[in-house]
Amino acid sequence: MAAYGALVSLMHIIDRLEKHPSPPISIHKQQVESLTQNVTFLQEFLDAYISPVVDDHEADPLERRIADAVYAAEDVIESQIVLQIHNRSTIVGKMMSFINLFRALCKCTTIEEDFYQDLQQVIEEMNLIKMEAMEIAATAQLQRKVSSTHAGSSSTVKESIMVGFDDVLLQVLDKLTGGQLSRQIIPIMGMGGIGKTTLARHVFEHALVKEHFDICAWTTISQTYNVRETLSEVLFQASGDWGSNLSGGELGLQLFQYLSGRRYLIIMDDMWSIEVWDKIKFFFPDYNDGSRIIITTRMSNLNLELGGSYGIGMKFLDEASSWHLLCKTVFGGESFPPELEDIGKSIVANCKGLPLSIATIGGLLAKSERTREYWGHIEQNLSSIVIINNDKFCLKILRMSYVYLPNYLKPCFLYMGIFEEDRSIRVSMLKKLWVSEGFLKPVTGKCLETIADEYLKELVDRNLILVDELGFSGNVKFCKIHDLLRDVCLKEVEKERFYHIIEKSPSVVDNFERPHNFRLLRTLKYRDTHRPAYATGRGAHFLGDVFQLVNSRHLAVRVHRNSKFPSSINLLWNLYTLIVDQSSLGKSWNLNRCSIDHRWHDLMAPIEIWKLHQLKHLEFMGEGLILPDPRSDDIVIMENLKTLRGAKNLYLNEEVVKRIPNVRKLHLIYRSKEMESLSELKQMEIANCFSYLECLSKLENLHCRIDDGYVEYFQRIGFPHSLKKLKLSLFSSYHLELVEILQKIGWLPLLQKLVIEFGTFKTGKWDTSEGQFQSLKLLQLNSCHGLEDWTMAESSHFAVLQELRLRGLEKLEEIPSEVGEIPTLKLIALEYCSESAVESAAKIVEEQEDLCGDQLDLCVRAIVRKGDERLLSLASPNFEVTVRRPLEAFSIQDC
Repeated sequence: MAAYGALVSLMHIIDRLEKHPSPPISIHKQQVESLTQNVTFLQEFLDAYISPVVDDHEADPLERRIADAVYAAEDVIESQIVLQIHNRSTIVGKMMSFINLFRALCKCTTIEEDFYQDLQQVIEEMNLIKMEAMEIAATAQLQRKVSSTHAGSSSTVKESIMVGFDDVLLQVLDKLTGGQLSRQIIPIMGMGGIGKTTLARHVFEHALVKEHFDICAWTTISQTYNVRETLSEVLFQASGDWGSNLSGGELGLQLFQYLSGRRYLIIMDDMWSIEVWDKIKFFFPDYNDGSRIIITTRMSNLNLELGGSYGIGMKFLDEASSWHLLCKTVFGGESFPPELEDIGKSIVANCKGLPLSIATIGGLLAKSERTREYWGHIEQNLSSIVIINNDKFCLKILRMSYVYLPNYLKPCFLYMGIFEEDRSIRVSMLKKLWVSEGFLKPVTGKCLETIADEYLKELVDRNLILVDELGFSGNVKFCKIHDLLRDVCLKEVEKERFYHIIEKSPSVVDNFERPHNFRLLRTLKYRDTHRPAYATGRGAHFLGDVFQLVNSRHLAVRVHRNSKFPSSINLLWNLYTLIVDQSSLGKSWNLNRCSIDHRWHDLMAPIEIWKLHQLKHLEFMGEGLILPDPRSDDIVIMENLKTLRGAKNLYLNEEVVKRIPNVRKLHLIYRSKEMESLSELKQMEIANCFSYLECLSKLENLHCRIDDGYVEYFQRIGFPHSLKKLKLSLFSSYHLELVEILQKIGWLPLLQKLVIEFGTFKTGKWDTSEGQFQSLKLLQLNSCHGLEDWTMAESSHFAVLQELRLRGLEKLEEIPSEVGEIPTLKLIALEYCSESAVESAAKIVEEQEDLCGDQLDLCVRAIVRKGDERLLSLASPNFEVTVRRPLEAFSIQDC
């Protein structure tokens, strides 16, 4: 709820002011105590408070009053902060200070006195609210809502459960693999939450489908579709090429040419009108080869508009299937407690056979007290919902999952409504936003990022957030929210006035030139990651303008190529995240020559950047951000810094390392062209800088990009034993000997992911040692020159390897046969490697198929050049071979 989120946020502000080494303002001690007491009491009150307001169209008056009072307190405090910072940093501000002094001499009220009085008025209002809340607590027996932090132990990563649609699945499979050879469009129709996408996903992942079709691709359309993005997504899944430099028509033509002669299955999820199909249908060829297109839609009339007699209508689950789904959702493999069975069946009956409602209510029950009293309360509220129409009925049921959320989760769930419909949301970015907005209630002994992970897991366990993509270590990398649950968020947000979404066209948004008008803004995320990389300066800002937002906690902006880093960055007293994107501005790409035309100078950060005490994430997208050497006489330990990305030619030394002791993710860029202008002393410092990496004992993720000028120094690199992910991009560094580096890397005890680009094996041999790479799950070697003979004595050298990816190893004679004996191995991917390497991979598959038969869980994918078509004969159910010219797989990221 808005009130609870506001209370948590206010306590964050007070706490930061109290703990900051040089706070911009001070609050009277008595006022701090009053605010803290009121906030603590009201948080505890709301945790136990059951609102008497049952109408889902009205906000609770008491909750709204609490929220308004807290917002007023935040505005008074943050307005004073902004005023004081600007007064100290501008000529006008100094004049105001003189005027303030004059007012004091004239016995008029000063700015500080005005601030005290304004804040005191808010405190008095909060005192009145507290008294009213105490009366409610005294006259009503408050029932504490369930606290779900430790209720249940379900895994965050859950299988998509499909119950009751086995016959429909077989029907779809029959339509896909049988019938006419002409291209057919198969609409799957039904209301929101009926299971269309779940069915389509099971079809898409079915072994029969993967074997039958040459190409399978999935794209989500949604109401706000984009033709170019749709074509680009299908092209990438089909060929590996985004077509980033092509127009929509050129993309369509390239897609048509690639699909021609191949049997394809395209799934278009969540189509709302025939309009989008009319714009793209010409790019999907029909050569009577059995190609199919599946469309999921809520619009039943689309079946007729698509010309079809092939439509499949999704029906509600019957009683038995509904019960089965609830059992699996709530208890997994456990048996249903007999004392709850009658209530459970009543709850299922009230869900009316809608899978999304059953799954969502099941997620609530799975995290709740397993008592008849609590379940009866859920049943009573469900049975009071009267079905008006399907969508309203579903929303009313889904709203219950929000009503019964613990208060601490509600702000994070409501925040999901800010993302566009069907948007795939990067979890790392979402957690940064939650932290910056002040939604996370502090817990002793835990950092806010850990709390964010726990909140996300709870929301996933409740089926309120969907897992869209997993990271390599099994963590959630991307997530989504169902559009009906997003509707719930937006309705609650509007009712509670939690935030307001301004719908503007891109042209209007791009005219946003005066960010200082939003003086109390906490979060500015103005960086469109969906725009193509050849975009020019449209929508770019100057950092000097952006840094006027001195109250900001999260700044993510695309900057103008002539932008400079102003020293006023030290005014951002409470900044948590700074993301500067210059990667897609001021450069033009030549795809035929893989060249970049740079038209800007490197950004140089001011010395004041080392004073940002609160900063957690500093990320630069572009050619690199140059950080100055910190002053040895002015030491500020940036103990909160977790991410440093895009630092160029950073001279690691004792002074730098001790300032960033807790950094976990580090991305460094080293270019040698700047070295010519450096003094001999500075070059000696650079020679030792790589050895200081070993001192960063919390570092988990390291990415180094270097060129030839740093090869001599890079051999001295030391790696901390805390590393879990390591990527070395040794561009133009064919002179760097990899064997010695790999010998060091092999003994890192926690390393799970290793990617090496370029470098050389001067002897042509790589012999792994026993006991190395014991935690490694992914190994990727790209264009590593000279490797011919790779030997490993036994499979235990890579005991838990899951993926092996090799690209451009043109001299490699064979993949060691011991690789096939690794029990955890799931994938071998080869791109433009030698014929003998591809043949050795086929031999590994053949040997494993003989041992495991149909139970083999290993897949090998090989992309070979035109001219190597004979390798197509190696294909088998577990071995995919694709012939492609290198340019067909080319993307900007390869440059």
